[in-house]
Amino acid sequence: MMNWKKLMSSARFGDSKEDKKANPLRSDFEIDYDRIIFSAPFRNLQDKTQVFPLPDQDFVHTRLTHSLEVSSVGKSLGKNVGAAVIEKYPELSHLTPYDFGAVVGAAALAHDVGNPPFGHSGEQAISDYFLHNEKAQKIKTKVSSEEWHDLIRFEGNAQGFRLLTKNQKQGIRLTFATLAAFSKYPCSSSLTTRDNDRKSQKKHGYFRAEESAFVEVASQLGLTKLSTSEEAYARHPLAFLVEAADDICYSIIDLEDGFGLGLVTFEETRDFLAEILGDNYYPEKLDNIASDKEKIGVLRAVAINTLIYQTSQAYMKHEGEILNGEFDKALTDLIPTTPTLKKLSDFSIKRIYQSRQVLEKEAAGYEIIDGLLEAFIEAVFCKFYNKNKYSGRHKSVYRLLPSEVQFKLDWASSPYESVLEITDYISGMTDSSAVKQFRIMKGISLA
Repeated sequence: MMNWKKLMSSARFGDSKEDKKANPLRSDFEIDYDRIIFSAPFRNLQDKTQVFPLPDQDFVHTRLTHSLEVSSVGKSLGKNVGAAVIEKYPELSHLTPYDFGAVVGAAALAHDVGNPPFGHSGEQAISDYFLHNEKAQKIKTKVSSEEWHDLIRFEGNAQGFRLLTKNQKQGIRLTFATLAAFSKYPCSSSLTTRDNDRKSQKKHGYFRAEESAFVEVASQLGLTKLSTSEEAYARHPLAFLVEAADDICYSIIDLEDGFGLGLVTFEETRDFLAEILGDNYYPEKLDNIASDKEKIGVLRAVAINTLIYQTSQAYMKHEGEILNGEFDKALTDLIPTTPTLKKLSDFSIKRIYQSRQVLEKEAAGYEIIDGLLEAFIEAVFCKFYNKNKYSGRHKSVYRLLPSEVQFKLDWASSPYESVLEITDYISGMTDSSAVKQFRIMKGISLA
């Protein structure tokens, strides 16, 4: 059984004991939040697609605004649960509800830092390059089967863990608690004994390159190991709250964005939110609000608060199972409004996620990411692994890589590591920088 005292360790990944200094004004978990805010991967989220491509309307969310809102919801969930957990376990009197809120808030803030440009289609585009591009097939013979699984199953969650644990001394150096709460999928891409009934094994949370880092996190916190032969663990209990915060936000906020773009009517949006509110929906209060946009904003705020309350209650109902590593479901599948959220999800797929502007963005993203990967990986492989074919064209493409990427490639010890440096670079691009780089390399634009 996992232990809350150990699970809430404030020790930092990459720090030696002598590096640790107490700060009387900020907890270690609050420092995690600040470090993420000031990091380059987080900053780049301001120009990455959430659902709608490169919007010029100020009410449409980017990955950055989405992440800030998920963090806000996560803090509330963490504080609610933290208060109940501390009351249940007297030995946790050294902690406060704000510590729980800070861990969930920081992990939620970082939850999308590994996502490539062009939304979730960007993840699939990277995987598809290795799966289907003929030039990529030569890489398969130069990497292990486990490493190949990483490439053909590119995962933003695993990429995020990589970013948060790279360059230990120069990197972000988060606490073990925050890193584990961030990790919704504590297993590798090559896990063979995958349990489809466990939500935490639906995807993977780290690449082979970061396996030792994740094992260190799991060992430090005492995460329950689920397999004796493979590295697969039960989630850190607070990871369920990070997942729930994300589920709550995208369910409600994507609906609001769809309304703002005219894809969903005011009546449809209002009725979904009213159904979530149930008996707490008072339509007469909307009469004093001037615009439909403001009305939806008010309903959205109260709906999110309702979902936070219901999710906190569901968590504590299952807290014992969660701590034992037996519970492995989405909390938002176990609350009174679950049927409404399921209906909203089906509606959003048809009316929002399959709208023409979203599909156009996805199609463009596939072309751009495939083109960038092909050009850069071919240049890198010719330079380091097939030098007799390193042409002038390859040299020009290679020199387009930032100097820090070239430096890392010079020190890469294998083809697998070289490829990861390129996927790091491309997945770290913003939508705009990827479009600009692609247009320049294809000769479409020189500006």
